[in-house]
Amino acid sequence: MKIALVQMRSSVDPARNVKEAEALVREAAATGATYVQTPEVSNIFDPDKDRLRAHVRSEGDDPLVQRFSALARELSIHLHAGSVAVKADDGRIANRSLVFAPDGRIIARYDKIHLFDIDLPNGESYRESATYAPGKEAVVTDVAGTRLGLCICYDMRFPRLANALANAGAQVLTYPAAFTVPTGQAHWHVLLRARAIETGSFVLAAAQGGDHDGGKATYGHSIVISPWGEVLAEAGTEPCVISAEIDPAQSTLVRQRIPALRNARDFVLKTP
Repeated sequence: MKIALVQMRSSVDPARNVKEAEALVREAAATGATYVQTPEVSNIFDPDKDRLRAHVRSEGDDPLVQRFSALARELSIHLHAGSVAVKADDGRIANRSLVFAPDGRIIARYDKIHLFDIDLPNGESYRESATYAPGKEAVVTDVAGTRLGLCICYDMRFPRLANALANAGAQVLTYPAAFTVPTGQAHWHVLLRARAIETGSFVLAAAQGGDHDGGKATYGHSIVISPWGEVLAEAGTEPCVISAEIDPAQSTLVRQRIPALRNARDFVLKTP
């Protein structure tokens, strides 16, 4: 299975993002890839929450969603919009991953489950949940006979989700992301290789990379990792396409070699 990951540098302008995403998706399809993944928030990257809300549309009205449906059909590929910011039913924003079939249909939707809410020792706090509505359902989908488990960015810090997806038959875990530079330098490779190794899964993570409008910077380093934890392909920080050949059967072989999923046991935790 030939796969390709698109690394972007999305802006506050949705129309510009659609144009740049399309060019990179076409480049990816030209490599012979039958599955192409784009990063988290491919349609808009805007740190200004009020401006973001003003630009966000419903899924059916989003220009990138409409264009990706047509592109998947034209190029005859499975096209995975790593995530798009769309209106949720409760007035907040859904951070939603969409997988398009070669006929343009959406065959899978996943709303990011884990949101970054934190209270810092210096009194600062951050509430992603004030802007985004968390998802409630984990999703595994079939892409040309390969089982994909859908995750987004911060989800990579939660091994319970990865294990649930692998136990449900996922051979490939997807982590489209917009990782910050400091956390990327410290944790990106370690977390993604850990998720691959502990579940015996391929990991595919298309990323945002570089300096964005509004002063934010993302780490880039889109990456393909084997079920044994080997890095098969990796980008730098510039917008680009990386590709690799993956054989989902390797996931089965690695899980037979180290049957950690099968050997896991329930236990009782005792505390003083």
